[in-house]
Amino acid sequence: MAEPYYSQLRQILESLHIPKATLECKHFFSGAALYANGNICASLGPAGFAVKLPEEKRLDLIREEKGSEFRYFASGPVKRDYVLLKESVIQDDQAFQEIFSQSVEFVLGPMV
Repeated sequence: MAEPYYSQLRQILESLHIPKATLECKHFFSGAALYANGNICASLGPAGFAVKLPEEKRLDLIREEKGSEFRYFASGPVKRDYVLLKESVIQDDQAFQEIFSQSVEFVLGPMV
């Protein structure tokens, strides 16, 4: 079941350009996760595509209706460091690249 998500995330990975970060895709629960220099920054699975972001940015995306709270499973707890992105944001190459860059910067800290 995880394979389609892993393949899709690998395709997304090919379109991303993040200097100073090594990006890697791995199987994760029933989906796939994206790592930057060994730090998880995004996941793709049955619940959708979620990125790890600072609280202010997550809340901005939710207020702008570009994202929502994220749960790995419908009955699971809210993953407080993540925001589930709307499909329209994922399809907008420029917006997606910007959000993903912010995610990488967040997980790696000021060294990126």
